[in-house]
Amino acid sequence: MEGAGRKNLMNLTIPTSSAGGGSGGGGGSGSDSEQKSATGVVDVQRVMKKMDEQGEELDESQRQKLVEFVRRKHTIGELKNDDFADIVELGCGSSGVVQRVLHKPTKQVMARKLIHLEIKPSVRTQIIRELEVLHSCNSPYIVGYFGAFFVDSSATISICMEYMNAGSLDLVLKQAGRLPEPIVSKITFSVLRGLIYLRQNINCLHRDVKPSNILVNLEGECKLCDFGVSGQLIDSMANSFVGTRSYMAPERLNGEEYSILSDIWSMGLSLIELATGRYPIPQPDSRDYTNIFSSDRQQNLREHMEAAKTGKRLRCMEAPQNGPKQMAIFELLSYIVYQQPPKLPSFAFSEEFCDFVDCCLRKNPKERVGLESLMRHDFPKKYEEEPEVSLGKYLGAILDHGHPVLGASSSSSSLANPQ
Repeated sequence: MEGAGRKNLMNLTIPTSSAGGGSGGGGGSGSDSEQKSATGVVDVQRVMKKMDEQGEELDESQRQKLVEFVRRKHTIGELKNDDFADIVELGCGSSGVVQRVLHKPTKQVMARKLIHLEIKPSVRTQIIRELEVLHSCNSPYIVGYFGAFFVDSSATISICMEYMNAGSLDLVLKQAGRLPEPIVSKITFSVLRGLIYLRQNINCLHRDVKPSNILVNLEGECKLCDFGVSGQLIDSMANSFVGTRSYMAPERLNGEEYSILSDIWSMGLSLIELATGRYPIPQPDSRDYTNIFSSDRQQNLREHMEAAKTGKRLRCMEAPQNGPKQMAIFELLSYIVYQQPPKLPSFAFSEEFCDFVDCCLRKNPKERVGLESLMRHDFPKKYEEEPEVSLGKYLGAILDHGHPVLGASSSSSSLANPQ
């Protein structure tokens, strides 16, 4: 880990476990009717009835896709390692490998995360049991879950999920440079709906909101993955923390109790990164912004709209010389705890977007705005009446300009990645 040899003057810690974290728990177990059956199946009628009872605001297309996914999962049944054929490796990191695979009996393409864990058999059993709750997650804003199993001949857990063919937003960002505001607005709406679903339906915090844990596809769907439903899996992977950036809220870094408001901080930080093209801690120099934005807000907003409609690549900041890549991890963490939160440059974005981010990035969690209030904020639906603004169309254009992204990043598609 970069800078590990430096003294930690602030006595800051990197949280490694959610098991004893803040409110929200590690994910509810759900009722028997919501859980998979002995063959790994969730009954379609029960799923749709549950959605109706919960008052899910879904259009007909979303409902049909969820029904089809549940039916496919019913057809697949129990997952076995011998039934999979590797197609391509999508990424690898400290916590494991992500692959695009084919389930040979059904010809179903999936994303599979392989994580090597040196743990006792009893812990393996508990991890699989804790992951069971994912079978009850049926939302257009949550990556679909096919199941998980341990490979008999090794200490490797195989977690199989829906394959998202445009990948994670950190990889999309590498292609686009930065995302136009109307596209960020669409993403914001989906992330909020995903977080609300997790809290209301399985009593779960995400705990790791960041661009690499937000997946998209060319149909314009945007979904959360890697949320912390398994405390045992998080604990077992605790030593895999590497990296030079953190999306954790100050209260988490201080070892204090945390709640959904911590996820809101992480979302706000992620939105700034998507919109500016740079991880915002430390805050970029004002000259970095003036080099890529006009001083005229209206001109900038016109450029945002044109890029959102056409996939045109926006001007990007140059790589920082003394930015976050040069900061030791504990310097970065102390910056998050003790310095002022980052802000969007007001001349470059709409008032609604700037205010939304400010609502997310208040240092004191008690002053942060909650999920429901953020959902009522003007920004998430600011561009919904713009028929030419389509996330799927934008992704198709921007990825076609570069090299198509095939799937999740190295930090994606693990259900507990502490990067």
